[in-house]
Amino acid sequence: MALPRHAPVPGGVAVLALPAGFDAAGQASFAGKPVLTVPSDDGWRALVGIPLGQTPGPSALRLRFADGRTQNIGFTVLAHDYPVQRITITDQNQVTPSATSMKRIQREQVQILAAFRHRSAVLLPEAPLLGFAMPAQGPLSSNFGLRRVINGQPRSPHSGIDIAAPAGAPVVAPAPGRVLRVGDYFFTGNTVFVDHGQGLVTLYCHLSETVVREGQPLATGDAIGKVGSTGRATGPHLHWALSLNDARIDPRLFLATEAQVAR
Repeated sequence: MALPRHAPVPGGVAVLALPAGFDAAGQASFAGKPVLTVPSDDGWRALVGIPLGQTPGPSALRLRFADGRTQNIGFTVLAHDYPVQRITITDQNQVTPSATSMKRIQREQVQILAAFRHRSAVLLPEAPLLGFAMPAQGPLSSNFGLRRVINGQPRSPHSGIDIAAPAGAPVVAPAPGRVLRVGDYFFTGNTVFVDHGQGLVTLYCHLSETVVREGQPLATGDAIGKVGSTGRATGPHLHWALSLNDARIDPRLFLATEAQVAR
């Protein structure tokens, strides 16, 4: 099985070989959260999503074998410097939300975090771990991990990539999955979450419209919606994000060929 690129940095993936004796009945966890494990030609591998806020340095994957034994697998999270991006947004409510908007944001955050933390027991059939397709066609206008400054105010890092496709352009499933949630949120606008199994979830934001329903199975290339500029957006584009064990990581690590991003 082809696996994502090993990139043990904040916002990356650590691909770790597991010791002999680990099998499908075993469990792996990182920072208290279950980790995706898959068999390969020469043993099992763990795919560890590393949060953007992870401090570089020694870390450990916790294993529990089927017979109850436990073991730690040490690895090092390497430092990575993400550049700063400065953005100007004219809608002040999208920069400093009103009290009414904050109540909406807080309600929505519960739903969004629940979707990211969703974990199916197994990978969905035929779901590749390398070779995801791009969900929209267009130049990449904003990189993953950018330290964002909006109207002069530091904000959370960019947790996905932006594809500068024109309004109305099709957005499709990059890999097999199942629609987990469809919603209209304050910051992300019309949004779709897709579950690929074992804590691997993808996210599609700012859509002008969605054409899927919750629970719907998807094959690679199936329509999800159309590119738009709903939510907090300076123009039409698709924000595509990938979450692994509830850590937002660079989705390009799952592409067969790394896409180039405009700086």
